[in-house]
Amino acid sequence: MTTASLPTPPSLAGKKALVIGIANEHSIAYGCARAFRAWGADVAVTYLNAKAEKYVRPLAEGLGAELILPLNVQQEGELEAVFAAVEKQWGKVDIVLHSIAFCSMEDLHGRVTDCSRDGFLAAMDVSCHSFIRMARLAEPLMTEGGSLFCMSYFGAERVVDHYGVMGPVKAALEASTRYLAAELGAKGIRVHAISPGPIATRAASGIDHFDELLAKAAERAPTHKLVTIEEVGFSTAFLATDAARGITGDVTYVDGGYNIVG
Repeated sequence: MTTASLPTPPSLAGKKALVIGIANEHSIAYGCARAFRAWGADVAVTYLNAKAEKYVRPLAEGLGAELILPLNVQQEGELEAVFAAVEKQWGKVDIVLHSIAFCSMEDLHGRVTDCSRDGFLAAMDVSCHSFIRMARLAEPLMTEGGSLFCMSYFGAERVVDHYGVMGPVKAALEASTRYLAAELGAKGIRVHAISPGPIATRAASGIDHFDELLAKAAERAPTHKLVTIEEVGFSTAFLATDAARGITGDVTYVDGGYNIVG
């Protein structure tokens, strides 16, 4: 290989990134957005509703976000409106990050055996099918290829106490990642599932006995510490660069090695 054919140092200069899932400064999506910006990408950011906007907007403005838009994927037309705004502003998108999930407390804290039909459908819709919808909307805007990201967890692969129905839901998300990667690869669109170790985010706080999960992860991971949103962010950002153009369809663990012993 000649020096001329080697990839340049990781850079996202000129790339356009849509970041979905920032709730506050502790969000994994915020760590990813900061990493995208640090490596030169322009960002667009969404917030769930008016209540969330007061927390998200200052963070988005601090990132220099060119678009700050409402998005509740359960509201008809809102996802389409976000992609229409992205197309109008940029004419394309290179990176789409899906970092949202939902499950009712009643179903999350109960047995998978007892999960309600409505609860399961809602969890699958928000946590999995919305990623497929995003991929479909992003496809025509990724004219030069691109990267799609979703956030999973080790509970998709192995039974994790108190993770409950989100385990099967995240397993479906990881399987969807593989199928999307196979279908979109010929267009230069790469699809990645990122599997962070447990992080004290607002969404994760709904998991029963979450403090015990954090302590176990820190104790058993080879690094003997929890990962940070910055570590997840830069691992994700790397996969969006040309240096990682040979990688797609995988689950990338950013968990200090917990998955090898967990």
